[in-house]
Amino acid sequence: MRYAIRHVTRFDYAEAAGFARCNLRLKPILWSGQVLEDYHLSVEPGGHTAPARAQAGLANVLRLVVEKPERELTIESRARVTVDRPIPVPAADDPTLAEIAVQARASRDAGPASPASYLFPSPHIPLDRDIGAWCAEELDPDRGALEAAIALAQRIQREFAFDTTATLVDTPPHVAFAKRGGVCQDFAQIMISGLRAAGLPAAYASGYLRTLPPPGQPRLVGADATHAWVLLWCGARHGWVGVDPTNGIWMANDHVVVAIGRDYADIAPIDGVVLGSGAQTMHVSVDVAPLEG
Repeated sequence: MRYAIRHVTRFDYAEAAGFARCNLRLKPILWSGQVLEDYHLSVEPGGHTAPARAQAGLANVLRLVVEKPERELTIESRARVTVDRPIPVPAADDPTLAEIAVQARASRDAGPASPASYLFPSPHIPLDRDIGAWCAEELDPDRGALEAAIALAQRIQREFAFDTTATLVDTPPHVAFAKRGGVCQDFAQIMISGLRAAGLPAAYASGYLRTLPPPGQPRLVGADATHAWVLLWCGARHGWVGVDPTNGIWMANDHVVVAIGRDYADIAPIDGVVLGSGAQTMHVSVDVAPLEG
């Protein structure tokens, strides 16, 4: 699949903001199964941009500085991406969850994609006894890793309600778990918390879903904004495998990876500091259109 992606974020300020310093994580990363063909970023009415080093995780980070007073700021990200990612198929000889846990703890890889970097709690995804116990019902140590991953994702999709009013961006996983509702970020955090409680390396993936489904197929939940899902490291043979607990499916040709980290704080599309007074409103528009050819 080839996609044209347009992601527009507009900030409106009640009073002119005198200074803004933001981190932008909008450019899709190089990741297995996808190729970035073209990318363009525009900022209106203007600002200075420069590459910045990611503090954690896998992300293309651009630093934006706006030094003139502005009442409005529009950031538009455009990308063309080719995705060719096969759907994983569980097999009898897949490594078990117990084997994966041992391999991850034994890893000496210190890179950003090392499984050892995603074994432990992170600021936004602490371990939780109730979440760990609930997820453990699908995480028998002797179960094949791929089979267990999709089973847990599908259980979350069945038993949790997609409800945009149930949570906020800073809602902790245990609150969404207690409500049995939330959005893609909540479901990803709950699954990651449960996987890490079982001693498994799990990462938070952020990106996009295709806006229009193929003919005859249902539209995926979460396609109108940035989407979040889970990566589970499934041993040296399979590597990182993506599962989408919001939709109960594998990460495949409908998903475009923008950034990967321990939790949302590592990969937020836009964060930073704005100096000014008065209220701020933000409007986000995302479109992921399939291209012919």
